[in-house]
Amino acid sequence: MTDIRKLSLTELQAFFKEIGEKPFRAKQVYEWLWKKSARDFDQMTNLSKATREKLKEHFALNAVKISERQVSSDRTIKYGFGLHDGPNVEGVLIPTDSRVTACVSSQVGCSLTCKFCATGYMDRERNLDPAEIYDQVVHIKEEAEKTYGQPLSNIVYMGMGEPLLNYKNVIDSVELITSEKGLGMSPKRITVSTAGIAKMIKKLADDEVKFNLALSLHAANDKKRDQIMPINETNTLEALREALTYFYDKTGSRPTLEYIVFNKFNDTTEDAQELWEFATQFPCKINIIEYNPIAQADFKNADGDALDRFVQHLEKRGMVVNVRRSRGKDIDAACGQLAGKKD
Repeated sequence: MTDIRKLSLTELQAFFKEIGEKPFRAKQVYEWLWKKSARDFDQMTNLSKATREKLKEHFALNAVKISERQVSSDRTIKYGFGLHDGPNVEGVLIPTDSRVTACVSSQVGCSLTCKFCATGYMDRERNLDPAEIYDQVVHIKEEAEKTYGQPLSNIVYMGMGEPLLNYKNVIDSVELITSEKGLGMSPKRITVSTAGIAKMIKKLADDEVKFNLALSLHAANDKKRDQIMPINETNTLEALREALTYFYDKTGSRPTLEYIVFNKFNDTTEDAQELWEFATQFPCKINIIEYNPIAQADFKNADGDALDRFVQHLEKRGMVVNVRRSRGKDIDAACGQLAGKKD
């Protein structure tokens, strides 16, 4: 049975005309689906019971459900989200004093095999559709308001999967989240993070997207990046430099470079110099990210002195650097730890 949320407003209008109902019913249903985030047809209380029964006869409403919920000592909340056909993905609510961020997944598993990321050790089962991404945001938004009394302020596509390998569904989900017919959030509050698919970064630019772009860089040296991120073998630093320059020139939006400083791998001043040289080739921001250990790999976070030297090397050369401390580590909710585990 077709999920009703795969239909456009025009297709809904055609359906209602076909069953002899007024076309304006389509707008009512569309509003229930995307503005009011209805999870079943019986919530659509301004429709007659007979109309709701007809919808049930013809369509499914495959809403994502919360299958698991864990709360960290720092108030971060990790969710297991159950999909209608069985798989689970994970999402995270990250509260701070100034903002509440939703970290959402775009695929079940991942095909990129990054060596430091738990999701990279999973197989990619399938892409999420736009409604499944939207549902994660809605669940986290509702919890932020109910539990912490704060509105959802930011969304990051940094959960399970590579967003740019699910391009159309990710773009369509952003439209649902930002549209006035949907959640009405500003695209400037949304960041899509990629491991680095150069041709798709250029497509983002050609499509003139309004959201923010982040690149998971983690080494500004092709040899080292090849070791930890096999995608670099076909999307080299030179290809990424060209794509990110193109993105900035077309959109006017500075991409963010995300860099995990691993102990005795990419934590020297020489590594910092390579990052500086890469980052000075186009306007960008730099986020230094704390590493979060996983069972499948032996990487460790750089020690404090090495991290300080690394950051100081960049700052002395005029770079603005943000050091992001991990949240939710005690429940495996931090960056790189999402793996859809079930107890």
